[in-house]
Amino acid sequence: MFFQIIEVIALGLEALGVLAILIGFMLATVRYLKRGHPFTSHEAYIEYRHGMGRSILLGLDFLIAGDIIKTVIVAEVGLNILVLIAIVLIRTFLSMTLHLEVEGHWPWQKPHKDAS
Repeated sequence: MFFQIIEVIALGLEALGVLAILIGFMLATVRYLKRGHPFTSHEAYIEYRHGMGRSILLGLDFLIAGDIIKTVIVAEVGLNILVLIAIVLIRTFLSMTLHLEVEGHWPWQKPHKDAS
């Protein structure tokens, strides 16, 4: 019974991750298309990419949490732990590079001050 509850929780976290990405993509797209001439505006494009990047970052956080719970608590096979480690490393790398793309600095660095 306990393991079934944990599996449902892990599945719920993974579903939240997918929803965060999908909703974020939809909101970023709607904002992009609502702008005056979005296909000719570089600012609109950058804002669109940042919105999509933020939604991917949030979704990846939920997906990693779901994977950790599912693999560590539910799975008892050592191979699953190795798969989890690979998944977490890949997703962490993606999160860090997306953070750099969206925020303009690494997660451990202070944000840059504008020169204006």
